[in-house]
Amino acid sequence: MNAVLVAVIVMLILSLLRVHIVLALVIGAFTGGIIGGLGVQDTISVFTEGLGSNASIALSYALLGAFAVTLSKTGLPDALIDVAIRLVGKEGDSKRKTYSKVLILLIILMISCFSQNIIPVHIAFIPILIPPLLKVLNELEVDRRLVASVITFGLITPYMWIPAGFGTIFHQIMQTNMKESGMNIDIDMIPKAMTIPSLGMIVGLLIAVFITYRKPRQYETINVATEQERVLYTNKSILIAMISVVVTLVVQLQTDSMIFGALAGTTILVAAGVLKVKESEQVLTDGMRMMSFIGFVMISAAGFSAVLRKTGDVESLVKTSVELIGDNKLLAAFLMLAIGLLITMGIGSSFSTIPILTTIFVPLCMQLGFSEMATIAIIGAAGALGDAGSPASDSTLGPTAGLNADGQHNHIWDTCVPTFVHYNIPVLIFGVIAAMVL
Repeated sequence: MNAVLVAVIVMLILSLLRVHIVLALVIGAFTGGIIGGLGVQDTISVFTEGLGSNASIALSYALLGAFAVTLSKTGLPDALIDVAIRLVGKEGDSKRKTYSKVLILLIILMISCFSQNIIPVHIAFIPILIPPLLKVLNELEVDRRLVASVITFGLITPYMWIPAGFGTIFHQIMQTNMKESGMNIDIDMIPKAMTIPSLGMIVGLLIAVFITYRKPRQYETINVATEQERVLYTNKSILIAMISVVVTLVVQLQTDSMIFGALAGTTILVAAGVLKVKESEQVLTDGMRMMSFIGFVMISAAGFSAVLRKTGDVESLVKTSVELIGDNKLLAAFLMLAIGLLITMGIGSSFSTIPILTTIFVPLCMQLGFSEMATIAIIGAAGALGDAGSPASDSTLGPTAGLNADGQHNHIWDTCVPTFVHYNIPVLIFGVIAAMVL
């Protein structure tokens, strides 16, 4: 049995049975390590050593949570709520509610996309934007599974397709690793090759919006995790909030560190008197607690990934599939994409999957006669597949952290399953089409 296959299946089954994702990752890693021949002691050692690789990410999310809670003291979230409620209208007119629903979803989609390319802050915007909007979303009876699908689309599609921000990093990783594996491509070819797989993401989003989650869904309106009282905001407090947000973004972009960005923004708020020093400990602790779930999952996922790599069965899985392919290009494209889906579902990072896949996929594609454009599409789509739907991906963890601020949004069934179905299936289909026509 292939250790990677078994470990991922065990992790996914436990997650679907509502076993906590951290426990599911630990058990899946242990199972994979034993089947992969590492033994109990080596499995534990590799898992433990692997935990540290995501420690900085976990700290980043904790500090972003603290910044988000501190920012709420300025009244900015309440101001957003007031504006949104005015859009909804007190009379409950159905047409106006429809317009308001469309507008809010478009705003969330736009900010999600911008977070990857124009202002590459990734999921840092979620704890600031989403929790304050939950009351409004409840008023509009918006299905949160739809909101999760919208956010995840914005977190993935831009880096797949657009060569800016995180897209530049993703495309550079593809180009570098393909060159090292024997195929020297022009980086300008990647956006063109990724157009068809990206259309799969667009189709999935349209299905979620207009078919699957178009019906209203009711939620109980309760206070978010901080259980704070309504803040009376002023023009000055809103100005301070906006300055802190800008400072956070600028520092993060200049230092390439979410940790120092969040720290800078929080410092501005404390220095401006928004948060009293004697209250800071409890408030910052509450904020860190809000995002601690993501941190623990990311740390556990790093250990899980380390064990899978150590078994050597990633390469074995790919080579076994090669033996089944023969000269069938259609089957080859499908299996390569399916392998990418499986590996990314387990590792939780498409950026980490690309170096694993290119080592085997590039020689295989050259042997089977795939063009350079087709090879790019296969590798890019195979890497991105699984980012949506993976319990360990920040593209699903981020939306859950925001939408579950009041405890009414399940990570697996309300974020992972909807995004898996709506994005992985279309991207798999469109990825095969790209491989055959490019």
